[in-house]
Amino acid sequence: MNIDNTQSQMRKGVLEFCILSIIRQGEAYPSDIVEKMKAANLNILEGTLYPLLTRLKNADFLMYRWVESNSGPPRKYFSMTEKGLAFYRELEDTWNELANAVNTLTARVEKSNISENQL
Repeated sequence: MNIDNTQSQMRKGVLEFCILSIIRQGEAYPSDIVEKMKAANLNILEGTLYPLLTRLKNADFLMYRWVESNSGPPRKYFSMTEKGLAFYRELEDTWNELANAVNTLTARVEKSNISENQL
């Protein structure tokens, strides 16, 4: 079994939630999203980000506005819609339930290993 593939699939599973988390904090430009993801050790390529942003926009979870730039073409800044915020809250609830379940299970495993090692 390939650990790299498993890790990649796990990251893909939370990608949408992480991107929405960034945008929920305030209007975001795609390269800023990439930088914040990198800072959190969740690397994402712009070629992956743009289709995801388009899909979220087409689902009415995001909207954008164009901002003129002094150093190049206009920039597209994304923000969350009310529908997107409701979707985000559902994802957040799901994430919290999943994280709590995983933490509960892994804590039991750690306790079991400690007990076995003490024997």
